[in-house]
Formats: sequence, C-alpha cells, structure tokens
Amino acid sequence: MTLSLVAITGATGFTGGALAKRLKADGYTVRALARREPEDDVAERASEWLTGALTDPEAISALVEGADTVFHIAAMYRTEGAPEEFMRVNRDSTALLLKAAREAGVRRFVYCSSIGVHGDVRSGVADESAPFSPRDPYQQSKLEAERLCREAMREPGMEIVVVRPCGIYGPGDTRMLKMFSMLQKGTFFYVGAGKSHFHPVYIDDLVQGFMLAMTQPGAAGQTFIVGAAEHLPLRDYVATAAKTLNVPAPTRHLPYGPVNAAAHMCELLCAPLKIEPPLHRRRLTFFKHHRAFTIDRAQSLLGYAPKVGLAEGFARTVDWYRQEGLLR
Repeated sequence: MTLSLVAITGATGFTGGALAKRLKADGYTVRALARREPEDDVAERASEWLTGALTDPEAISALVEGADTVFHIAAMYRTEGAPEEFMRVNRDSTALLLKAAREAGVRRFVYCSSIGVHGDVRSGVADESAPFSPRDPYQQSKLEAERLCREAMREPGMEIVVVRPCGIYGPGDTRMLKMFSMLQKGTFFYVGAGKSHFHPVYIDDLVQGFMLAMTQPGAAGQTFIVGAAEHLPLRDYVATAAKTLNVPAPTRHLPYGPVNAAAHMCELLCAPLKIEPPLHRRRLTFFKHHRAFTIDRAQSLLGYAPKVGLAEGFARTVDWYRQEGLLR
C-alpha cells in the first residue's frame, strides 16, 4: 500500500538518507531535493528526485507541492564558511520551506535542529527548556532556523515539530571515524580534563524519533530532544569505543588552552587556501562541552523508545568501517 507523499531535504546525506530509506520501506512516496542528480545507490532512497538548491524558491515550491509532510534535514555542516553563509543556507532555507509548505497545504513540517543550540550544559541534565548558548556559526544558524519554526507554530494551518538530535552515529557516517582510527593506532589523547558527559543517538533510534514526530498527534507544536536512553561520561564513551576495537582505553591528556590556540592558528592558515583544517576549534568542543540531556518529553509524548545501546551501536559501526576498508 502506498501511503502519503513525504518531501525531504538532505536525503543524499547520512541522517536524511537513513530517514528517506525508512519512509520508502514503510510505503511512503518520498520526494527528495538534491543539488545534483544522485548516484544510483543514493537514488534508490527516494521515489522521486528534484534538482535544485535549498535557497531556490522554485525548487522548494516543487518539492513540497502535494506533500502531506515535509522533513527539513539538510544543513550546511562544514567547519569552514563565513557566518553569513551558514545563515543563508540553514536559516534562510528554513524560511523558504516554511512559506512554501504552508502555501502548498502541507499538514506537518518537521525540522531537524541540534542539541548544539544549548551549547555547553553547565550542570546537571538539561531538557528542551534549557538556555540557548550556541558556540559557532552552525549552531547559531540552527537556532535562528528554530526561531522561525516557533514563530510559524503560532500561525494556524500547519503543524510544526522541532527535533534536536543528540550526537548522531552509526553505519554510513564517518564523523567518529577519526576517534576509532586513533584508538586503533594508539594515538588518541584527551584534550583537557575529559570530565564532560556525552549524549549519543544511534541512527536507527533517531529515525524512529523522526517517524514518531511525523505521525503522533501530540507532537504538533512541540520541540523534542532525541537521544540514547542515557548520557555517559566522555571517558566511558571513549572506553566503549576502545573495547569495541579490543584495544586499551586511552589515558593521555593535553592541556586544552594550547591545543585550542593551535587549532585557531590552523584555521587561519587554511582559510585562504580553502582547505579543511586538520585541527579545528569546533571539534575540540567534543572534549570540553558537557552534553547531558533528558529524553523524557520524547518518551512521554511520542512514545519514543531507543533500542540500540552504545556497545551494540559501536559494534555495528565498526563492522561497517571495516567493510568499507576505513579501519583495519
């Protein structure tokens, strides 16, 4: 049975691609937008592909026409880029999509934000009402896009849901590959005291959260943090990764200040050359920022129930890395 039409941005990426595959497998007609025609293995994720930019009003209008639900997953996530570029891609595309979706009669609009809008959780465990404290242009642009969504929630005619994923990982993603690679080589070190907490979410669990955000009546007008069942100390997170690889857990530390200064210098040197800095201040926040959240709202209003624990999730991720030849 073919269900309603769902429009999605970001289906060529990790998170959007996993969601598109799940939607299509569940019988939805999936229309996706991409900057260029996707390769065959990616093209299979959606029923229909449109070519265009997130900032192109005509492409956005064509994407949402006749759709019951719109998922806005795509975002500029690169570490380089001027603040105004992040705003143009992440904030302004959200404004275009909200306007076009409302005009097209879309029932529900689901926006993918980030726990990064909260920055560093100073103490305890944070929920969706925690203060905002974005620490870089990406996080600031996601917060500005969220504000557009909250403003649109006050208008009748379209249901809007905001989802803030925790630290996403799983097969198909390479953001944690450097950590695993360094652990395997015995070169991993902590930057700073390493006393912060980290809150991951396995990709399948996040997709479950998105599906519930689309279907549950109680989701309308709400914001949800979607993560694993619990956060954990960063040391335990890294130790679990080391155990997955059957290598010793690391113990070495470097002081945060000098490494952060070196990262800043690296960014300055790489910017004129338009290359990715091998060391970046934003990546160092992995060691510094406290990310401890509760998922109570998602559990109570959505019925969200994460199923994949960290050990199992890491095992699946490492298996994929090895299948792809990314790890020994």
